[in-house]
Amino acid sequence: MLTQDERRHIIVQKVISEGEKSVEELSRWCQVSLQTIRADIRFLTERGKVFRTHGGVAAFQRENVEYHSRECLNREGKKRIGKAAASYLHRASNCFLGTGTTVEMVARAMNKETELDVFTNNLYAASYLCEYPKVNITIAGGKLRKRDQDIIGGGALNFFQRYRAQIGVVSVGGIDSEGYLYDYNDTEVMAREALCRSAQFTILVVDSGKMGVVASCQNGHVNDFDLVVADFSPTQEIQSRLDEKNTQWEKV
Repeated sequence: MLTQDERRHIIVQKVISEGEKSVEELSRWCQVSLQTIRADIRFLTERGKVFRTHGGVAAFQRENVEYHSRECLNREGKKRIGKAAASYLHRASNCFLGTGTTVEMVARAMNKETELDVFTNNLYAASYLCEYPKVNITIAGGKLRKRDQDIIGGGALNFFQRYRAQIGVVSVGGIDSEGYLYDYNDTEVMAREALCRSAQFTILVVDSGKMGVVASCQNGHVNDFDLVVADFSPTQEIQSRLDEKNTQWEKV
């Protein structure tokens, strides 16, 4: 039988490594009652170790994983997402590309003969698209986040407010079981919101590794987008919210 301290440590480590867990799952795993698990969750929540969700618990993540490490996570799933999302760009004459490894996969999946004006704050995507002779690239100015090689904050906000595009493609730091979206700081959220407001059609690309990740900044919902491209199916709670606004979910 686990001690109380051991059990609480396991709860934190399990939601950090595996994502959001229900009270029932944790109860079975720790072999204690639901009442005991709820008391543990309340204790951990009060100390900022975990975050309560609808019927469960998730871990606070205050900083994203380093970029090249993220590239290796679920790479095949991100490739499928990128290919599916890129098929929509072939129908447009211009687009916005946001930050993140999954958005980079969208750029990598584009046809070499694509004719497109791309506006982006994602230097990895821009660098790759330099090999595309018919793609014109406009990059946001401002302070460079060296680790991720992107521009966020005021520079990206002003950039996306200035332009208009037919399609905007973004990703997020995390998504919970109800479809609420999370990122690691306000500057990322500001850039994403400005991009989406200036795009006629918005696409959220999100892989299964983001499911259950609850970061410090919650803003928005999956049904704020016209299309979600993911490598997993929506939960029942998410699907009911998608139906409210006719948001399409494409599983790849």
